[in-house]
Amino acid sequence: MNVLIVGGGLVGSLAALLLGRRGYTVRLVERRPDMRARGYSGGRSINLALSDRGIRALERAGIAEDILPLAIPMYGRMIHHEDSTLDFQPYGVAGQAIRSLSRGRLNLALLEAADRLPNVTIEFEWRCIGVEPEIPAATFVHTARGEQRRIECDVLIGADGAYSAVRDALHYRDRYNYCQEYLDYGYKELSIPAADGSGFRIEPNALHIWPRHSFMMIALPNPEGTFTCTLFLPFEGETSFERLRTSADVRAFFERYFPDAIPHMPTLLKDFEHNPTSSLVTIRCYPWVVGRTVLIGDAAHAIVPFYGQGMNAGFEDCRILDELLDRFGDDWDAALAEYQRVRKPAGDAVAQLALDNFVEMRDKVADHLFVLRKKIEVLLLEHFPDLYTPLYTLVTFTPEVSYDEAYRRGQANERVIAEIMALPDIAARWDDPAMLPIYREILERHFPLNDRA
Repeated sequence: MNVLIVGGGLVGSLAALLLGRRGYTVRLVERRPDMRARGYSGGRSINLALSDRGIRALERAGIAEDILPLAIPMYGRMIHHEDSTLDFQPYGVAGQAIRSLSRGRLNLALLEAADRLPNVTIEFEWRCIGVEPEIPAATFVHTARGEQRRIECDVLIGADGAYSAVRDALHYRDRYNYCQEYLDYGYKELSIPAADGSGFRIEPNALHIWPRHSFMMIALPNPEGTFTCTLFLPFEGETSFERLRTSADVRAFFERYFPDAIPHMPTLLKDFEHNPTSSLVTIRCYPWVVGRTVLIGDAAHAIVPFYGQGMNAGFEDCRILDELLDRFGDDWDAALAEYQRVRKPAGDAVAQLALDNFVEMRDKVADHLFVLRKKIEVLLLEHFPDLYTPLYTLVTFTPEVSYDEAYRRGQANERVIAEIMALPDIAARWDDPAMLPIYREILERHFPLNDRA
C-alpha cells in the first residue's frame, strides 16, 4: 500500500509518522525547502497552544515524550488592563494547562521522527500543480529546476494547508461545496526578547492578553525566555493597520493601548516594519473524501486561531483516521467514509468555536460580569462534575468529547449560566454555600438524567 501525502507541515508530517508506523510505504512531498537545512522562517506564525487533543495524537505516534519538554505550560490567561493592572484567569481546575510550543521546533521534530522510518520518504521543493482524485495521482513541479513529474498512489492525502492544491482539484467538481470567509482583521507577529540572563520579562506560565474591545494583542512564552506576540487589528478603520504608517504612529499606538508592554519590546519598531501583516480565514468544504483522495487538517477545515485548536484539530484528524484503520482492519474505503462522517461536523463546530472565542478574548475577558460567569463555571465544575463541564474544558481538556458535541453542550451551558446570572444579588452571593442547592436544581432541570453525556 503506497500513500502519498501532499504537504509536510505539522499535520502532514504527523500523518506520515503514524502511517509509516503502520508499515505503509509513505511518500511525503513538501513545497518548501527542507527546514532542517534552511531553518524555519518565522514572521507569519502564531505560536502554537498544544492541548490534550494534540497530546493524545502525539502519544499515539510515540513522540509525545520528545515533544512535551519543548513546551511551556500555561495555566491560564493573564489579562493586561489598559491601566497596566493584571488579572489572572485560570483555564481549569487542578492545574490544567495548555502548552506553548514553537511551530518550527514541533515541525522539525515530527519530520525527523518520520524520516527515521525506513518506509517513509520525504521530498522538498516540489509544488503540487494538479491532482487526479479518482486514480489517485498528483503532478508536481520542482520549484527551482522547473521539472515536472506525476506520482500515482493507492491513497492520496491532502495535508497542504488552507490554500490546498489538493482541495482545489476537488473544488471544481460538480456538487462540491466550498466556503471561504475572511475576517476584517489581520495579524502581525511581534516579540518580547529574553531578559538579561535568559530569564522571562513577564510571567512565563500564562497566555498574556491585552484585550482592547475592538482589537487585542497576545503573547505566548518560549523556552529560551522570549515571547511570541501577535497583534490582531482591523485592516481598515479608525484604529487599524492602515493608520499605522510610520514608526511614530506605531509608537504612539502602543504607548496609548499597551503601555506596560513597551518596556519589554525593544525591537517593536523593527518587528512591525519587517514582519508581514497576514489575514485570517475560515474555510469550510465538502466532501473531504473523493475516491481514495482525502483532506486533513487546514486543507479540510482552516480556522482562525482564537481557540488554539487549529493544530490540535488537525492532529486529531490524524489520530482518528489511524484509529479507524485499526477498527476497519486497514480497509481504507470504510475508514475514509467513517472519517468523513465523524470529522466534518467536528470541523464545522471548531470553526464556529474559534470565531466565537475571538469575541470573548477581544471584548469580554476584561469585563467584570464575564469574570463572574467564569468563576461560577469553575464552582459548578468543582461541586457538580456529573452535571456541568465548562465549554473551554470540553474543548481543550476533554478529547473524548467531539468538537460538535462540545459545541452542543456549550449552548446548553449558556442557558444554565444565563439563568444563574439572573438570580437576585448573584454578584454578592455566587459562592455562598446556600446557593448550591439552587444551582443543582437549575442544572438538573437543564440536564435531565436521560440527556447527560
